[in-house]
Amino acid sequence: MARILILGGTGEARALAAALADVPGVEAVSSLAGRVRDPRLPVGDVRIGGFGGADGLAEWLRAHPVDAIVDATHPFAAQITSNAADAAHRRGIPLVVLRRPEWSPRPGERWHGAADLADAAELLPDLGTRVFLTIGRQGVDAFADLQALWFLIRAIDPPDVAMPPHSTLLLARGPFAVADETALMREHRIDVLVTKNSGGGQTDAKLDAARALGVPVLMIRRPPLPPATATATVDDVAGAIAWIGALTRR
Repeated sequence: MARILILGGTGEARALAAALADVPGVEAVSSLAGRVRDPRLPVGDVRIGGFGGADGLAEWLRAHPVDAIVDATHPFAAQITSNAADAAHRRGIPLVVLRRPEWSPRPGERWHGAADLADAAELLPDLGTRVFLTIGRQGVDAFADLQALWFLIRAIDPPDVAMPPHSTLLLARGPFAVADETALMREHRIDVLVTKNSGGGQTDAKLDAARALGVPVLMIRRPPLPPATATATVDDVAGAIAWIGALTRR
């Protein structure tokens, strides 16, 4: 029986766990960081909570041996990805990173790139005054000093950090429809959208709405993968299953 650890929290991670449940000779355990109050749980065995960094994950792997690790965390979960690469290397466990493809600008879209949250906060005042901030609850405090701007902040759970003084919090979970995103942006007179380049189809409707309304997009670029994982990546669930299949046939 091949045992696979899925570092999850994404739709791809849940889809992979469901697919592996039907594969004879493979047992998967999914790990969620526990940062969302009411997460969507995958099928099969699930553990919730952090490992305590690379050291903690390496120790967990020593106590709970696995044959491979699939890092299917969010593309911006850079610290988790780094810890996974470090711990996998220490324990000699094969690891693959499952990352959905990035969004790319299309005709009619006005994108402005930002290296990170701090860079986005610096660029934002030149792009608009009524901001649709869709970066999740973490990192909202990067915009807390922008007192001249108004923010519509959307997240699944309330931020536990400082927020911009002029803001409205909208708690919602995707996927979202283009018509609803368009109506929301019109209602709040949004003139700039701020988002992370997470990719995928769960939250891309806001990009369609921004294009239709002529609203510029401030797109925060993904953090780079750790060097140790640069050659072990797939961009969909099928690729991860093929990688696992090749591994188990050795």
